[in-house]
Amino acid sequence: MDVSLIVLIVVVTALAFDFTNGFHDTANAMATSIATGALRPKVAVGLSAVLNLAGAFLSIEVAKTISSGIVDETRISPAIIFGGLVGAVIWNLATWLLGLPSSSSHALFGGLIGATWVASGADAVNFGTVVEKVLIPAVASPLIAGIVAALATYLAYTITRRAQDSVRTRGFRVGQIASASLVSLAHGTNDAQKTMGVITLTLITAGSLPAGSQPPLWVILSAGLAISLGTYLGGWRIIRTLGKGITDIESPQGFAAETGAAAVILTSSQLGFALSTTHVCSGGVIGAGVGKRLAEVRWSTAGRMVIAWLLTLPAAAVVGALAGEVAGQGTFGTIVVAIVAAAIAAGIYIASRRNPVDASNVNEVPATAAA
Repeated sequence: MDVSLIVLIVVVTALAFDFTNGFHDTANAMATSIATGALRPKVAVGLSAVLNLAGAFLSIEVAKTISSGIVDETRISPAIIFGGLVGAVIWNLATWLLGLPSSSSHALFGGLIGATWVASGADAVNFGTVVEKVLIPAVASPLIAGIVAALATYLAYTITRRAQDSVRTRGFRVGQIASASLVSLAHGTNDAQKTMGVITLTLITAGSLPAGSQPPLWVILSAGLAISLGTYLGGWRIIRTLGKGITDIESPQGFAAETGAAAVILTSSQLGFALSTTHVCSGGVIGAGVGKRLAEVRWSTAGRMVIAWLLTLPAAAVVGALAGEVAGQGTFGTIVVAIVAAAIAAGIYIASRRNPVDASNVNEVPATAAA
C-alpha cells in the first residue's frame, strides 16, 4: 500500500479513537455536576467540549511519552499503529455499551503494545516506560484522588455543618461549575495528547517527521477538535454510571471529587504521566462516597468497574495484535480490518438503541446498581 494512503487511514482512525475517547470520558468531568443538578446535561457537555479543546493546547508532555516512549518507533509501521488503534476503538465502544467507565488511555496503550509485540517482538516495547508512566500511575492515581476526595468531603461537611442544607447545596453547586470545568480542561490536556502522540508516532514511522519530533500544530488542533466533538455528543450511558451508579452524590461530594481529580490529572500531565482520567475521576467519586457519613457506596458497581480496568490492557492488546497482524499483510489486510471494525462498531450502536440513555434519563439510577 502507498505510504501516504496508509498514513491517511491511520490519522483518520486515530481521530475516530479521539472522538470515542471524548464521549467515553465526558462522564469524568461532568457526571457529578449533572447528578447534583449543578449543571443541566446539555450545558454540561457543551462546556466540557469547549474546555477539552482549550486543554489540548496547554501541554505536549504526554504526547511525547506516546510518540517516543511506549514503543520503539523505528521497528513498527503505520499499519501496526492502525491495528493498535482498532483494538482501542472496539474496546471503547464495547465498554460504552455496557456503561462501564473504563480507560480509553489503557485501551490505546494495550492496542499499541499488542500490535507492536506481535509484529516486532517483545523487545520493541519499552516496558520500563510502560511500568513507570502507565502502570504505576494506574494504581496510584485513583488511590490518591480517592483519599483527597474523602478528606475534602469530610472537611466540606464539617465546616458547613451549621449551614442550612439549601444554602450549602447552592454554594457547592456554584463551586462545582468551576471544579467540573477544571476537570474538563485537565482532560483535554491529558487525553487529547494521546491521539496527538499516536499521529506523531505514525508520521515518524512513515518518515514524514524525524524521530523525537513534537506534534505539529495541525495535529494538536485536529486532536482537540475530535475529542471536543465526542465530548459534546455526551457519553450518557457512562455519565449515568459514574453520577448515579456508585453513590448518591450531593454537591459537596461532587465538588470534592472533581477538585481532587483535577489536581491529580493536571500534575500528572506536566510530569508526562499518561494516566487514566477515568481511573482518577472514579477514584474521586468513590472517595467522596466514603468521606460522607452514612453515604452508601455501591461496591458491586465499583467492582465491575475494577474488573473492566484490569481487562482493558490485555483485551485491547489481543484485538490490537490480531488487527495489526492482518493489516500488516498489505492493502487487502488493511481493508479487511477496516470493514470488520466498522461492522462491529455498527453492531454495538444498534445494540445500544435497545436501551437508549440520553440527557432526558441520564439521572436515573442504573438497573444494575439499583439491584
